[in-house]
Amino acid sequence: MHLLNRRRLLKNFTLGAAGLWVPGAFAEALTLTPRQTEGPFYPVNLPLDTDNDLIVLNDGLTPALGEITHFSGKVTDVKGAPIRNAVVEIWQVDHHGVYIHEGSDGVEKRDKNFQGFGRFLTGSTGEYYFRTIKPVRYPGRTPHIHVAVKMKGHKKWTTQCYIKGEKQNDTDGVIRGIKDEKQRASVIVDFLPLPGVKTGELAARFDIVMGYTPEA
Repeated sequence: MHLLNRRRLLKNFTLGAAGLWVPGAFAEALTLTPRQTEGPFYPVNLPLDTDNDLIVLNDGLTPALGEITHFSGKVTDVKGAPIRNAVVEIWQVDHHGVYIHEGSDGVEKRDKNFQGFGRFLTGSTGEYYFRTIKPVRYPGRTPHIHVAVKMKGHKKWTTQCYIKGEKQNDTDGVIRGIKDEKQRASVIVDFLPLPGVKTGELAARFDIVMGYTPEA
């Protein structure tokens, strides 16, 4: 029953994600989301559970540590047209700052209840949704979530998403490598309290603008 309820929750949230946010009118070409380094910690061995809920593994009862975050967005072209059948992947450190990658520092303290990696296939609206945790720092980097988009006929495309207002953003070498100010701003988003939820959960909206059309 727990697993059934969790799947129903994820399905309902996904279907309603567009209703939580009011998209702007696409009066002109959108800012392309900058491509960024994948980094050394893309999982070598993927977890058995690769769904879009990173908080609970399979039908487990113990949630991961951290601030629960509903991480969603839309994959579009520069004119705002949704891109469907794109596989969106995310991966990030757990609450202790440890990746699921065997080469990550501090593997002995890794939160074994955190999935660390997830996938979502966009539908006709281009929307994606994950339930994860608010990213935390690890040595040398500001908090971030790695995001990759995979589409048939295209190479895997990777970027990173950051927390607006995080002080370490100003000195992070990867962010500073984005020279265009609009592109830099496009990957730094608000992580805000989820409206109507009293458990302290957050929501973050990260729209991804690709440099090719849905038909390409």
